[in-house]
Amino acid sequence: MPLNNADKKRFRAIGHNLNPIITIAQKGLTESIKTELERALSEHELIKIKLISASRDDKNALTEEICGEFNAECIQSIGHVVLLYRAARNPDKRLSNISRNS
Repeated sequence: MPLNNADKKRFRAIGHNLNPIITIAQKGLTESIKTELERALSEHELIKIKLISASRDDKNALTEEICGEFNAECIQSIGHVVLLYRAARNPDKRLSNISRNS
């Protein structure tokens, strides 16, 4: 279910205060990065990741790959930082960035 503009705006406001928790560099999506992405999206719902890539096209392709593989939605992409959202099945109010900042 795609997010409406009001939700995206609220998530961008919450994401403004978040720090990137995962950095993806030359090796790309390794198994350990995939495991950490899955854990972070399941627990926090809204996360920032940093993509260090050679070109804008590489960064966009990697963002699309992550969103497709993890069923996440790209809320915002500025420079090398991407804000991703995926609703948790059973959100933990102590860990979810959405619940803690609402």
